[in-house]
Amino acid sequence: MKVGIAQINGVIGDFPGNAKRLLQAYRECLEQGAELVITPELSLAGYPPRDLVFKSQFVPKCLQALDYLAGEVKEVPLLVGYVDLNEAGRPGKPFRNAAAFLHRGEIVAKVWKTLLPTYDVFDERRYFEPGEKCEPIVWNGLRLGVTICEDIWTEEYLHRPLYERDPVQELCSQGIDLLLNLSASPFHLGKPEIRREMMAAVAKDAAVPVIYANAVGGQDQLLFDGHSLVATPDGRIAIQMPGFSEQSLTVDLDALPQGEAPLPQPVAAGQLFDALVLGLRDYVKKCGFRSVCLGLSGGIDSALTAVLAAEALGPENVHGLTMPSPFSSGGSVDDSVALAKTLGIRCETVPIADTFASVKASMAPLFEGTKEDVTEENMQARIRGLYLMSLSNKFGHLLLTTGNKSELAVGYCTIYGDMCGGLAVISDLPKIRVYELSRWINRHREIIPWSTIDKPPSAELRPDQKDQDTLPPYDILDGILELYVERHLSADEIVAHGYEENLVRWVQRRVDLNEWKRQQAAPGLRVTSKAFGMGRRMPIVQGFTG
Repeated sequence: MKVGIAQINGVIGDFPGNAKRLLQAYRECLEQGAELVITPELSLAGYPPRDLVFKSQFVPKCLQALDYLAGEVKEVPLLVGYVDLNEAGRPGKPFRNAAAFLHRGEIVAKVWKTLLPTYDVFDERRYFEPGEKCEPIVWNGLRLGVTICEDIWTEEYLHRPLYERDPVQELCSQGIDLLLNLSASPFHLGKPEIRREMMAAVAKDAAVPVIYANAVGGQDQLLFDGHSLVATPDGRIAIQMPGFSEQSLTVDLDALPQGEAPLPQPVAAGQLFDALVLGLRDYVKKCGFRSVCLGLSGGIDSALTAVLAAEALGPENVHGLTMPSPFSSGGSVDDSVALAKTLGIRCETVPIADTFASVKASMAPLFEGTKEDVTEENMQARIRGLYLMSLSNKFGHLLLTTGNKSELAVGYCTIYGDMCGGLAVISDLPKIRVYELSRWINRHREIIPWSTIDKPPSAELRPDQKDQDTLPPYDILDGILELYVERHLSADEIVAHGYEENLVRWVQRRVDLNEWKRQQAAPGLRVTSKAFGMGRRMPIVQGFTG
């Protein structure tokens, strides 16, 4: 049997566009000889639609698009994800996360997602009612077990028991020949490897082939990496589709390759690069922008962001601005110009010294009798934010912010200053990862000036300023942040890992105090298992210090 996998990049709520993408992928699979085509979770609606489902016409328009798709499907069935209505008179939430089996112009069968995740970035029980039963779809003499994303995730890989039901076991107990999974599994570093291991185990336990179709593309903060795959009953990954790109592939289950399929782009830095490029490109284009602008400080964060932007959008669509202050080093300006030349992006210099002097003079009567402090440092960042937002407004660029996760965690950033912008590209990259990725980018030739990578990081907002005047060394800071933010350990537990107590409590307090900043920050692209944003819901006003 030949099964087509349509790994598509949809847009949430764009039913005509998504239907077009699905039909194109379906026909590509037909040309490759497919006898059945499978698509990702909610591929017709886009994932996650969140509160859009409550709009009065969202689900009706989705069902209308589903009827159109059904009319275009002839002898080769198409299994497509969509949002269904919870049937009239049934209790519970108003909608279903569903899959429809389309054949010969009709909706032959429907499957409803059974396990609805409500952890991390997921909130499906807010919208969907779970399926009450799991039954195979019988087609062409085969019994097909159809599952939707979470339905196939086992307790071992969820790290804790979450559900009383096991849809795969329920299907296997009724006898199935093939297990299909429509998925929209968000990316974070290490996730593709976890999925491979789990799908191989599921296929071996079920003793049937598993075909896993995953979504690809950026949807707000979430990135979907694709990496759709085929697992064999003996526990091998026979086929692994590429990550971070659309593809239609038909696989012959009677002639699968022997041996283990390699994971495309197994290097962590390579995965991060591909993920961030895809997320940036999709966010810009799906939001209707054509170009971006950003401040080039001569530092490593803005340099990395510029490289990602040039790769995602083309250098002609990236406008850099370097804005030296009285405290900016000549090397920083030189590095910015050199980077722009290497990338082929536009870069212009607009000094802020006169504006800074004017603002200080205007405020002098109010500040009389006080010493210069962080207030004057933040003035410079906010002047730069004004210049960049003006550039964005005038030419329709999306402004990219350039702060990293380490700085955002402890509030080492200026609200309404360097935090201005529409997308925080590297806000989920700890500083150590920023260095690792920058060195990976330079693995063949110098793209980011080595002087940018090698010099001590500095905001250059006062004479001879260095980040470590305020922050601990980044390798120590990032280690503490991983334990506190991602693993939720207490200060005492972190100290037990070998970190100095006063430093741990300082970091903990800085993280807690700066929640208000993060909730006003631009959305960031999620690439770690616990990003600031939709997957971390902390109150701003709180008194817990444990």
